[in-house]
This record gives sequence, structure tokens and C-alpha cells, in this order.
Amino acid sequence: MSDESTSGGAPGGGDADMTLAFELDALRNLADPTAVFNDARQWTEYVGVVSEKPTYVVTNYTRKHRVRQDFFSGPRGVKESLENVKEQFDTDRHVFVGVSEEDQEIAEAAGWEFLPLQNAAEAAEWRIAGSTGSQDPFESSSRDDWP
Repeated sequence: MSDESTSGGAPGGGDADMTLAFELDALRNLADPTAVFNDARQWTEYVGVVSEKPTYVVTNYTRKHRVRQDFFSGPRGVKESLENVKEQFDTDRHVFVGVSEEDQEIAEAAGWEFLPLQNAAEAAEWRIAGSTGSQDPFESSSRDDWP
């Protein structure tokens, strides 16, 4: 077995001087977001989550999945967040992992490389979840006593 790369298969070329951003829906579509972030930390400088959703939705999701992010969108939209992150984190590459054509348009408008989730998952050997991943973060299937 070759030990040529320990990066876990960095998507988009394996450049360690990279800032990697996930759109929240992309992250939700991964089987193990915690493992993905831990893997990405091995071959990126910075990794975080951006979304049009309110800050508390992103924060609740990342806490629940124990995802430690270097940045998040806060009260801004995705495009403005990507622009701000690019200004704050000076790396050679800025890669945005998303799931839709709209994500791609936003990435290009903000000066980021776009990488579809499926391509990123294949390159990095991340598992895609069986569900669509667009679940309500407050949904609880284990609470039967709620009115």
C-alpha cells in the first residue's frame, strides 16, 4: 500500500495553503461532518461554514456535531461572508463546497473556487449521508412527551 498522501484526498489538488468553506446544506449532506472537518484540518489552513440561515441555526448544528470552525457567516449572507473571509484569511486558495448552481454563482461572484459536494466527497473519500440533509435543526424524533 502506498503512503503517498495522508491528506485523506484533499479535494481540488491538496494545497495546504487553502481556506475551505462549506455551505451548511453541503455539510448536512455528509455522513460524518465531524470527521470531515477533522480530515480537512490536515490539509487546509482554515475551514468553516457559511449559510443564509440565521447564525443560531449554524451554531446549533456545528455544536451538535462537534464541528470546530475557524469562521462562520454570522448575520451576513453567503456572498458577503465569503468576501469577508477571503479578506481576513490570506491563503493561496479559497474553495467553497456547495450543493447548488446558486452556490456556484455565489462562489464565482465572491472570487472563490467552487467545488460541488459530490466532487469534494469523492476526492477526499468523505461519505455522503443517506438522507437529503435538509432536516430541521430543532427536530427531535426521541421526544414523545411534547404536546
